[in-house]
Amino acid sequence: MRAKRFMAALTVLSLLPALCACAQNKAALRKEAEATRDLAEAYMGEGKYRLALRQLKKAETLNPEDSIVQNDLGLVYLALEDPQQAVEHFERALELNPEYNAVLNNLGAAYLAMRQWDKAEEVFTRLNHDLMYASPHLPLHNLGYVHYQKGNYAKAIEYYKRALEFAPEFSQSYRGMGRAYMAMRQYQQAIRALEKAVELAPQFAEAYLDLAEAYGAAGRRGEALKALNTVIRMLPQSALADRARTLRMEMGL
Repeated sequence: MRAKRFMAALTVLSLLPALCACAQNKAALRKEAEATRDLAEAYMGEGKYRLALRQLKKAETLNPEDSIVQNDLGLVYLALEDPQQAVEHFERALELNPEYNAVLNNLGAAYLAMRQWDKAEEVFTRLNHDLMYASPHLPLHNLGYVHYQKGNYAKAIEYYKRALEFAPEFSQSYRGMGRAYMAMRQYQQAIRALEKAVELAPQFAEAYLDLAEAYGAAGRRGEALKALNTVIRMLPQSALADRARTLRMEMGL
């Protein structure tokens, strides 16, 4: 009996170095994966998405259980206009970390890019119910956008207003509200919302375009021309400036 216990102890002792080596190897792989992920995120910050993708794929191989890598992959695919691939990685990130709620907003954005309004609404509603989410105005704003796209303009305005309760200087929600009022032909309300958007964000060229259209619809031609010229002066070589020039001709300004 004593001999058997001695042999068992020897077996355990012989396994210890292998176990330690395995743990050290995993730690080294995780460290390398994190360094690779950091490099990828630096590329993302510079807008170099294909270089970022290469590094993220390497990080994924090194550590397949890293939910941050999966989220980053989703963001890169979204930037590369491949929302279906983005969805797959965002869902994988949530599988690995169900509490990673920032991923929900990204997943909803991917559904918006795919024009899958019902799925986007489901995701943003889920996120909106999370009282711990740090940026509650975002799901509310995105729900406003979903309802705008579905033609539920009054509902869209309701969500935009709720978003502004949390973030009173969020110009995007003022723009969204202005567009919804425009769709309802409530031009004075649209003008007030869009004027607030450009007041909060003076470089918000898209909002100036919307404001020009609202001014035009309300018969305020001089103000419409001023708003269009602001866009052209701000971004003279852009598609937005081309749109402003087209609107200027269509309005006879």
